[in-house]
Amino acid sequence: MARHDWSAFCQLDSMHSHWKRPGWSPTTRAYYWMLTFDAAAFGEQLELCRQAIRHLPFDLIDDEGLHLTLGRVGPAHDIGQAAAERLAHRAQHRIPEAFDLKAAPLTASRGAARYSVAPWTPLLALHEHLAQATTATGLPPLKPTSHLRPHIGIGYCSQTLATRPVRNALAPLRKLPPVTVRVDSVDLVLLRREPGAYRWDTVHSLPLAPFIEKPRSGTGENLSIPTS
Repeated sequence: MARHDWSAFCQLDSMHSHWKRPGWSPTTRAYYWMLTFDAAAFGEQLELCRQAIRHLPFDLIDDEGLHLTLGRVGPAHDIGQAAAERLAHRAQHRIPEAFDLKAAPLTASRGAARYSVAPWTPLLALHEHLAQATTATGLPPLKPTSHLRPHIGIGYCSQTLATRPVRNALAPLRKLPPVTVRVDSVDLVLLRREPGAYRWDTVHSLPLAPFIEKPRSGTGENLSIPTS
């Protein structure tokens, strides 16, 4: 997946401001499902990656802002607190088990610099579970699981720029080893935008089922990190 993400980015000629995406205003508040991460799990690598693009027009994501978006539930004025409570209660029932995720430095998209993540299988299973819970609660459906493109951002592009200097800054980082993080909860949050950043209030943090170590069979999913 890391190789695929990098190849896709290398096909782009330019990046564009993440903040010009439609559907947001200073007063927008929306419920989202997301995974949040302790920056300490990334060690010194995270700051190394941020420093590598600090000279470029990115709004860097600080330690408190690390996340992986799983899905938008809907605007707060349509959902309401009572519906959010029902959704959290429904989602906790038969929730999938915890899992380990590998975050591989570093690639980008049209609007952000980010870690690639793998394996996708438990992420897709968790998304499907949350999608079913959302629909069962009577709320508008999440986007299809097949549309999910999970990643962990480290910086949002703040203006149009050519991709070449970004590729030049990111390429050396791709020789770094992937970081393993344990995913043992999923958060229902009320998300907002602030200048150059996303912030949120956690409505519910749902623990995943206990992780059960399974016997290894084969090599598992491949997280390939090219050397150039």
